[in-house]
Amino acid sequence: MAHSLNEWLWQHEFWLPPGITWEDMQESEDIRYPKPHDLLLSIPFALILVVIRCAFERAIALPLSSKLGVRDKQRPKAQPNPVLETFYSTCCKNPAEGELISLAKQCDLPVRKVERWFRRRRNTDRPSLSKKFCEACWRFTFYIISFFTGLAVLYDKPWLWDHRECWTGYPQQPLQPSLFWYYLLELSFYWSLVFTLPFDVKRKDFKEQVVHHAATIFLISFSYCANYIRIGTLVMVIHDASDCFLEPTKIFNYMKWKKTCDSLFMIFSAVFLISRLVIFPYTVLYNTYYYSMEIFQPFFGYYFVNALLIILQLLHVFWSSLIIHMVYKFILQGTV
Repeated sequence: MAHSLNEWLWQHEFWLPPGITWEDMQESEDIRYPKPHDLLLSIPFALILVVIRCAFERAIALPLSSKLGVRDKQRPKAQPNPVLETFYSTCCKNPAEGELISLAKQCDLPVRKVERWFRRRRNTDRPSLSKKFCEACWRFTFYIISFFTGLAVLYDKPWLWDHRECWTGYPQQPLQPSLFWYYLLELSFYWSLVFTLPFDVKRKDFKEQVVHHAATIFLISFSYCANYIRIGTLVMVIHDASDCFLEPTKIFNYMKWKKTCDSLFMIFSAVFLISRLVIFPYTVLYNTYYYSMEIFQPFFGYYFVNALLIILQLLHVFWSSLIIHMVYKFILQGTV
């Protein structure tokens, strides 16, 4: 059954344009094409990144936070109470008025004390500033490395300047070692983010982040297997461009450097909106949707990769609306 499933999954009709089969993708001594099993390397590499991250946050980011004056607030702890703790852990972290009254009767406490207990208990679970600072430092370090790695890999590639070159000779486009390692770096990083999701700071856009990570991993993996390497590298370098400004904005916010934070936020907003709402649709979406059909007829891989790219673009629109709202608030109130 596993063999039949494997044969069905890797039908060339799914992955390759009409008229091309896996036999046409045979390698030689001088030519190497992407192989699906290469992606398995991303799992151990992701675990290595998690270990590097832990060491980086403890040895570099945490001491740096102290030196830069990032101080955690001293929050009063809730007194031990088995009844309230059980309710907090299993039922609700923010009980309604009726539930507060019921819990107060069970514990023989005034309602205000029960309400205060839950407030302090929630505050205890809130991530500290130093934890947020360490996370932002790690992501900033990675995005800087990744972005400049992408530029170093792509600056002499013709498809960076002429987007129709993404499809010249497709799918028989040899895999260059630099592109392979760039892909592996990005895929491993997003897997590492998935592995650490339960331990990272949970933000308001947590669900959107999960969708984003899943779509990105699927997009990177599918584009590698179907040899959409050229278009994939453009997607990755465009995404990293704005992230290089987002993380230092957070860092300076935690340091209470308001003017620097506000300036970086405005730069980040401009880079994000231009890269995600202008450059990405033209360089990637239009390119993949229209230019590719000059070379081959639509097939399953064509529709699938475009669907993933559209999901990413919808997330771009969602985050752009939040950013525009924040910029509007900054213009009116002078603060973010």
